[in-house]
Amino acid sequence: MSKKTPATLAFALGIAVLSVSSLTACTTSEVLNQGYIVDPKSLELVPPGSSKEQVLLALGSPSTKATFDNEVFYYISQKRIRPVAFMSPRLVDQRILAVYFNKDDRVERIADYGLKDGRVFDFVTRTTPTGGKDASFLGQVLSDTVGDAGGPTSLF
Repeated sequence: MSKKTPATLAFALGIAVLSVSSLTACTTSEVLNQGYIVDPKSLELVPPGSSKEQVLLALGSPSTKATFDNEVFYYISQKRIRPVAFMSPRLVDQRILAVYFNKDDRVERIADYGLKDGRVFDFVTRTTPTGGKDASFLGQVLSDTVGDAGGPTSLF
């Protein structure tokens, strides 16, 4: 048997500490946000009755626009989590902030859509949208987050 010197024990202890610290570094999860992240202070700047220009100044350019009956601005965001640095990120939340305008180009209402229990849900009014072109569009965008293998896909 070999004799263990204090230097050998210190070296072995150093290797053990480095191994444990490198393993714990791998377990930190990373949160990735993409798209428009809703800032409550910015939303306060666009109450119902605000002009389209005021919305653009406060919230910026929308992710997409729609003209069903009147114009609607959609601000889309996604939150993905990567549990370990070398794994692919997993989609955990997707939101659509919708700003509805009336025929005078004034804000009629604002909705914050997401999925709750697998259904499109407005987190502002706490309701699910009824049928129509807008509900179909929201349902398509939010339901497209589930891929063929059962895992979410990305719109970005």
